[in-house]
Amino acid sequence: MNDRNGIKWNREETILAFDLYCHTSRSKISRNNPDVINLANLLGRTPDSVALKMHNLAHYDPVLIGKNLVSMSHGSKLDEEVFNEFCKDWEELSFQAQTIKAKFENKNIAQFVDLSELEHLPSGEYRNQQTKARVGQYFFRASVLNAYNNRCCVTGIKRTELLIASHIKPWKDSDEKTERTNPSNGLCLNALHDRAFDQGLITLDKDYHIIVSDKVKKTDMDDSTKDWFFGYQGNQISLPDKFFPSKEFIQYHNDMIFLG
Repeated sequence: MNDRNGIKWNREETILAFDLYCHTSRSKISRNNPDVINLANLLGRTPDSVALKMHNLAHYDPVLIGKNLVSMSHGSKLDEEVFNEFCKDWEELSFQAQTIKAKFENKNIAQFVDLSELEHLPSGEYRNQQTKARVGQYFFRASVLNAYNNRCCVTGIKRTELLIASHIKPWKDSDEKTERTNPSNGLCLNALHDRAFDQGLITLDKDYHIIVSDKVKKTDMDDSTKDWFFGYQGNQISLPDKFFPSKEFIQYHNDMIFLG
């Protein structure tokens, strides 16, 4: 693109900045981040300008504001409008961002997200819905894992292949706009704890401490495994640097999923 430094940010650029903010750890939002540099090159802006825009968007995150993790807002009216619009429809944010990026780069959206399983579907509304859902799944995983710095929030395991973006309120029970791809409905867990959480064998309390179901005590396992699994009981999970787990979703898991 042409040099746009000094030119007011438009809606499409702001959407791309917000999408990148969502799947970048707050500590890594800087002019030296390769992803920030790539977006800056795409937009014809400086990395400093992109990083500043991402920090400005953070000023509208009510959770960060409540925890005093952001300073006084320096964002624009457009920043606020974009944040408020898409925090109620995360799937639409991810879909629009990938569509805009594909347009800017003269590419197909399938070059950014694996849509190979949808190739057999005929064009039309259903295929569009499935494409949007797949893009949303990609967004959810990237946002959750990056918020936790790609570490399991229970064990600290830092190996992407072993990590899962787990839904707190199950995908099938979640509202498709406000909950399914909402990063605050996610935890970064290793595969074993993901399965245990999904099946209601562990949960969290309102202060993010781990609770292990009594049913696990009745499960046959060697002493070392039992000591390892129960060793986390009562520990607080490692909290993300944004998109804190929603206590509303945790309460749902306590009431509807956890086996007690």
